[in-house]
Amino acid sequence: QVQLVESGGGLVQAGGSLRLSCAASGRTASTYAMGWFRQAPGKEREFVATISWSGDNTYYASSIKGRFTISRDNAKNTVYLQMSSLKPEDTAVYYCAATSTAYSRTVYTTTSRYDYWGQGTQVTVSS
Repeated sequence: QVQLVESGGGLVQAGGSLRLSCAASGRTASTYAMGWFRQAPGKEREFVATISWSGDNTYYASSIKGRFTISRDNAKNTVYLQMSSLKPEDTAVYYCAATSTAYSRTVYTTTSRYDYWGQGTQVTVSS
C-alpha cells in the first residue's frame, strides 16, 4: 500500500510561484511513476504532469508547459511540482497520484492509470 500526502498549497497572486510536495509512504513508492492532477470547482479532474520512477521521463499538459516542473527525490520518497507564472485559471485542488507498476519508464496522463491518490491541496491564484 502507498499513502500520499500533499502539501505546499495556498493563496498566491497572479505571476507568483508555489512548490507543491507529495510525500509517499511505503517502501515501494519510489519505484512507481507519479503524477499531478487538478480539479477546479464544477470541472473534471485534469492531468497536469507526470514523471517516471527514475525521473528521466516527464510529460506535461499543454496548459502548463513551460510554467510548471515536476521532479522527484526517491531518497525522500517525495515528488514536487514547482509552479511559476501562476494564473487565476490555475486555481484548483491539486492531487498527487501514483501508479503501481514498478520500474516502468512509461508515464500516464489519465486518472484510470493511477492506483493511489492523495487528499489534495488547494491552490488559489488571485488576479
